[in-house]
Amino acid sequence: MELKKEKLLEMYRKMLLIRNFDHQARIMFTRNMIRGTTHTYLGEEAIAVGTCAALRNGDVITSTHRGHGHCLAKGGDPKRMMAELLGRTTGYCKGKGGSMHIADFNLGILGANGIVGGGIGIATGAAFTLKYLKQDTVAICFFGDGAINQGIFYEVANMAAMWELPVIYICEDNQYAEFSPAERTRVLNDLTLRGIPFGIPSQAVDGNDVLAVYALVREQVQNARKGNGPSLIIAQTYRLEGHHVGDAASYRNKAEVEQQWKKDPIARFKKYLLSKEYVNQEEVEKLEKEAQDEILIAVDFALQSPVPVFEDLLTDVYVE
Repeated sequence: MELKKEKLLEMYRKMLLIRNFDHQARIMFTRNMIRGTTHTYLGEEAIAVGTCAALRNGDVITSTHRGHGHCLAKGGDPKRMMAELLGRTTGYCKGKGGSMHIADFNLGILGANGIVGGGIGIATGAAFTLKYLKQDTVAICFFGDGAINQGIFYEVANMAAMWELPVIYICEDNQYAEFSPAERTRVLNDLTLRGIPFGIPSQAVDGNDVLAVYALVREQVQNARKGNGPSLIIAQTYRLEGHHVGDAASYRNKAEVEQQWKKDPIARFKKYLLSKEYVNQEEVEKLEKEAQDEILIAVDFALQSPVPVFEDLLTDVYVE
């Protein structure tokens, strides 16, 4: 699989954008500028970017409480996203949803979700709609390894397989379900076995390798477009920070975290691009600064945006 330089650099740019976005979100949260909890996507950027690089504009995704990466990878506006985190009227939900409720239907982002596994049913329903309307599009469902233990996955997996729906379930296996290590939440460590009872093709992929993710998702997306039904991808990765900003993650071994930082997907992709001479060090530094500047512009935009007024408290809550 040979990708053009432009596509590779765009993938790297989006990974940097996600990393910088969550870095700034963490800073503002600690300064009490963000209300409500915030979950960073640090360490998992390759999954969102590799997946969304294999999609068309009309394809749809559902996200999770750790959804900044998914939304940015699908083309979300960092300015509107940052404004939402800061509770400003220019945000995606006019500042009323916060970090876990970013959606942009025009981009096929059907919404992040604060409910564990909440997007699984939505993505499957969307896939049913896409098939019913005979559209050549697919639905991508991102969720964590904790969510694969939720009953809804098995209910909708059965339906998706029976009706051969164009949905790809992508489980981000980051080794921890909230504060619980994997070995305490599942009997079998091989999560690809979860798709077998439904006859759903299931494969694991190195979730820290953006090109490996892209290749596998692209293959499964093509199968779904041909009417071959759903698939399950277990993207093996690691959450480089705690469950949420403010979580000291004292339940994790320091040596374990340090070892995982050596597998940082962004550093890994950067090394690849340099080794293949797609970029030189000067160009890499330029890309890194551009991504940082774009997020700082988003922060400035959010800070200068107005906060909602009391009179609008109940607007957008009920259908008018």
